[in-house]
Amino acid sequence: MWTIENRARYDRSKLRYPSDLTDEEWAHVAPLIPSAKSGGNKRSVDVREVMNGIMYILSTGSQWRAIPKDLPPRSTLFDYLDLWSYDGTLD
Repeated sequence: MWTIENRARYDRSKLRYPSDLTDEEWAHVAPLIPSAKSGGNKRSVDVREVMNGIMYILSTGSQWRAIPKDLPPRSTLFDYLDLWSYDGTLD
C-alpha cells in the first residue's frame, strides 16, 4: 500500500537514472559480487557503476551502443554481464 513512508522509500527522483541502485540496494548486491582475481592488474572499474550500467540496459531495453557516456563502456558492461552470467553471480 502506498503510504507516505513507502513513497519516500521508493522515490527514485534523486538518482541520476531511475535504474541506478540506491545505497540500500547496493548494500544487498555488493556482497554477492566476486572480488577481483588474484594476480594481474587491479580492478580499475567501479563495480557499482558496472551494475548501474547493466541495470540501465535491462530496465530501458535500449541498444548497447546507446549507453550514456557517463556509464562504463559497453564492452566493459557486456564483459561483466557475460562473466557474471557464466559464473552464476546473476543467479
